[in-house]
Amino acid sequence: MGFLKRTGCAVAGITLYAGSTLVMADVVVVVSTASPVKALASSQVANIFLGKASRFPEGEQAMPVDQPEGAAVRDEFYTKYTGKSAAQLKTHWSKIIFTGRGQPPETLSNSAEVKKHVAGNPGAIGYIDAREVDDSVRVVLSDPQ
Repeated sequence: MGFLKRTGCAVAGITLYAGSTLVMADVVVVVSTASPVKALASSQVANIFLGKASRFPEGEQAMPVDQPEGAAVRDEFYTKYTGKSAAQLKTHWSKIIFTGRGQPPETLSNSAEVKKHVAGNPGAIGYIDAREVDDSVRVVLSDPQ
């Protein structure tokens, strides 16, 4: 019985570990295929999503859209592309809002909504899991390095 208990715990640990690795998303930054933006540097993406830049390099207005707080793809995006955790991001926007210097990006309910919104708005920019990319959006950054 003791062996089965220990084996069960080991299997549960492996399952938990494997399950947590599946949560990590391969996050890519996307714009509409109608957008003139072809590629962006990670610093440009970070500046747009952190409210430090309101325009694309070509001069067009950039309208970032976010995923909901707590979504794995959101946490992965901000960690990889801006170097900020969820708590740091909250603090960042609290300061920006308090000083009247800006508002956070509009939040949509999920990746499908982000993709639909971005596809229909040439000025919009968002992020989704790479597996959800189709011909309605263009990937402008897939590796933040």
